[in-house]
Amino acid sequence: MPELRPPHPRPRVVSLLPSATEVLCAVGGQSLLVGRSHECDFPPGLETLPVLTAPRIGPVGPGNTPAQIDAQVRAAAKQGAQSLYHLFADRLGALAPDVILTQDLCEVCSIDLGTVRNVAATMRTAAGEQPRIVSLNPHTVEAVFDDCLTVGQAVGLDREATNAVVRLRERLYEAGEFVNPYDEGPPLAFLEWTDPLFCAGHWTVQLIERAGCTHPFNPTRIRDGAGAAAGPQQGEKIAGKSVRMPAEVLVAAKPEYLVICPCGLTLEQTRECAADLAKASWWRELPAVRKGRVAIVDGNQMFNRPGPRLVDAYEWLVGWIQERPALIPAGFPWERFAD
Repeated sequence: MPELRPPHPRPRVVSLLPSATEVLCAVGGQSLLVGRSHECDFPPGLETLPVLTAPRIGPVGPGNTPAQIDAQVRAAAKQGAQSLYHLFADRLGALAPDVILTQDLCEVCSIDLGTVRNVAATMRTAAGEQPRIVSLNPHTVEAVFDDCLTVGQAVGLDREATNAVVRLRERLYEAGEFVNPYDEGPPLAFLEWTDPLFCAGHWTVQLIERAGCTHPFNPTRIRDGAGAAAGPQQGEKIAGKSVRMPAEVLVAAKPEYLVICPCGLTLEQTRECAADLAKASWWRELPAVRKGRVAIVDGNQMFNRPGPRLVDAYEWLVGWIQERPALIPAGFPWERFAD
């Protein structure tokens, strides 16, 4: 990893990505933050910071269903149109940040890297230099931990970042002690969108498999040359991005567990999406439904953000699947769904 030294002891930092904001705060850098995206809402205390982005597509709600949002996103991608998010360049420039945290993972989830680079090229810090862009692109749980180190180094909090990663790893491994590593486990379906159906990808599939279930819709594969990728080397098992999944594929897999966690939606919005799914003719064919193993989770906060709270999500997943309720973090935003 290349060395990223902060421009001065207390750099001014802007985050255009919720998970990056959570990473920065987890390594002790919340006081350095001078601006944020419209989605940066955790941890508490960010409310007064200037908001630098806005969505061009409205949220799920009356007159804007998951299917309609999906259609808008697809239409924009097909046309090669402008970003799905608006960046307030004047506000960003006025803040004169030394470091800009952004991403190059998903143009649907947040402002795209190209837009940020174009705006940053016209800016200058208080020292007369262009701001440094730190772009995060994690696909695995271990890459999220690496991001903590990268951000810590970029803002001069190397030691704090290392300590934070040690604590996160300890929690991850401790939760994994409740899982039998020699049992492949039952199939679990994890829905990141409900209309059309999209199954989990990237780090979420890793968490599912490490929690004691299989994810047959988009399983991990072992990197070339990684051997068995067992034990501490589980990070060498990787999955692709979230993919569209026909309902007949979901039914044919006979999932014993079902998690409904649409990307970016609150628990209340997810509850409504789950209720709509429950009206489908195939709903009762799922073993997870018949056995009462359907959970809804706030995807705006958990699983969909590749940040420190993935460990919370993993603890919840292990606690739910392995029937270890004491593992579930207090206040974790989920509930059992019964139609």
